[in-house]
Amino acid sequence: MTVSADDILKAEQAIASGIERTPFVHSRTLSDICGTEIWLKLKNLQFTASFKDRGALNKILSLTDTERSAGVVAASAGNHAQATAWHASRLGIQATIVMPVSKPLAKITGTE
Repeated sequence: MTVSADDILKAEQAIASGIERTPFVHSRTLSDICGTEIWLKLKNLQFTASFKDRGALNKILSLTDTERSAGVVAASAGNHAQATAWHASRLGIQATIVMPVSKPLAKITGTE
């Protein structure tokens, strides 16, 4: 599957209302350590504190009404699980999330 620039622009438009626009910030400490300019994209400011929100939401929004009514399933150890659960919940879509039993309680709780 090839992703075009048009696909990226369509995804950006589709998810805009459900995703926080996060800033880039300069890290003086990391820049000094690495000997080059380091900028950080603060994806931790998303509701689920992860960049996974974008992909999960874009996929959910691409589903047909029939597919949405069947619900979504995600298998993840954490960030994708949380993003899928969050966006499915806020859009009124049933989500089944499969996680390893050894996952930290914080990830399980965040997903629930």
